[in-house]
Amino acid sequence: MAAEIAEQPAVLAGLVARRTEIADVARIIARRPPRFALLAARGSSDHAALYAKYLMEVLLGLPAGLVSPSTVTLYGARPDLRDVLLVSVSQSGGSPDLVEFTETARDRGALTVAVTNTPSSPVHKAAELAVDIGAGTEHAVAATKTYSATLLALYLLVDAVRGGDGSAATELGALAEQALAVPVQRAIDRYRFVDRIITTGRGYSYATALESALKLAETSYLAARAYSGADLLHGPVAAIDEETAVLAVTGAGRGGAAMRQVLAAVAERGADVLALGSAAEDAPADVRVPVPRVAEELAPVLEVLPVQRLALGLALARGGDPDRPRGLHKVTKTR
Repeated sequence: MAAEIAEQPAVLAGLVARRTEIADVARIIARRPPRFALLAARGSSDHAALYAKYLMEVLLGLPAGLVSPSTVTLYGARPDLRDVLLVSVSQSGGSPDLVEFTETARDRGALTVAVTNTPSSPVHKAAELAVDIGAGTEHAVAATKTYSATLLALYLLVDAVRGGDGSAATELGALAEQALAVPVQRAIDRYRFVDRIITTGRGYSYATALESALKLAETSYLAARAYSGADLLHGPVAAIDEETAVLAVTGAGRGGAAMRQVLAAVAERGADVLALGSAAEDAPADVRVPVPRVAEELAPVLEVLPVQRLALGLALARGGDPDRPRGLHKVTKTR
């Protein structure tokens, strides 16, 4: 896991260098403008898909939603998907439910695009178009480099659909180096004995909150739960007290600005707050993990990097083996 975390600057820089390949796929999508978009994914890829939903709705003005594959695989639904864009996101490309949903969507009229790390995978073959994120073989069970590369691939795809050239991402490799150099040991020392943690973010960074909770749960066995900052205030904040740790993603931009109200609410409840993001240094928090500033729509690519190092460090500090989390396998096949 540590080795693959360290590979990410090179992986991201390599993906930016290949952005013309992604632009070729984007041009086909632009020539067949959809009524709306759907995204199919599981696990970490589902968080990347949520990020893509924000990108599509904000940057393209295109309504987008996350599918429930079981409507097709278990209940036999056959929705009318004419003039719809389906993007299936899967690092392995091997889950039977995603394969079946992609095949059904294509049969029902959708323009289908697979975004995977495995060009030979069934999902890749089932889709009409495909984007290879090119992260290389990932051996650790917990997704790290494949997750950040998927985020960047989705950004480059959406940016190219709107006519962009991906120039906002050209320095991501170097910025990722900086993000991975940010110290996290203080946070590891402080939170190694916590039993439960809430992660929260808004806008694009909600995806980071979700991925943070998953990483902490699967590597450190923490009782971790993610909420949108808005949803947290609608009820779950009542369960927060002095025994609760809160990881709040606080970046520069509209989503980060909206987190101010959330930070005030959890502080009032006595929570121990870890602020992480490009605006973390100015946030009211007990521990701060700053991340290099970049365009808000690209921030999740960098935000997740210190989170991965935190999850790795906490797993080791708590006596676990992050490369062999109990009960998990690299590829999970569901239907």
